[in-house]
Amino acid sequence: MTILVMMGVSGSGKTTIAAGVAERLGWDLLEGDQFHPPANVAKMHAGHPLTDEDRWPWLHAIAAAIDARRAAGESAVVACSALKHAYRAILVGNRPDVLLVYLQGSQALIGQRLAARKGHYMPASLLDSQFATLEEPTPDEHALIVSVDAAPEAIVDEVLRQVRARTA
Repeated sequence: MTILVMMGVSGSGKTTIAAGVAERLGWDLLEGDQFHPPANVAKMHAGHPLTDEDRWPWLHAIAAAIDARRAAGESAVVACSALKHAYRAILVGNRPDVLLVYLQGSQALIGQRLAARKGHYMPASLLDSQFATLEEPTPDEHALIVSVDAAPEAIVDEVLRQVRARTA
């Protein structure tokens, strides 16, 4: 049983890559955005960045879903921005069966992707705040780091390669 947490800024491909990995492994996908309360979605849609106070209940809801999967002995892939070390401590914490996968990309590349994205509540104007908030994983977090400077299928392949190397 393994839980993969795909993290990164908005537009890094968390949902696309997490869905591809989940499909290839036959695991369920937990989309972190679905755990946001309506007030958070409305705030982001209006172009206002979330505060830590906005995020704590959301992160704890995702952590509860992770723990439910672990208790059931089920593997899953979670797509969640998890931008700060403190957020990842809630999601990963002392759970040795939860692996962090950081989808890393430049602000220029991700900005181009966000500009092309249609129908998402997270406006491209919030990308600066995402990068300002981002604390890249430190060595003690043992994150798998995967560049998003490739086609989605190649990124999924690289995630799977790194996961297999780590769990072998």
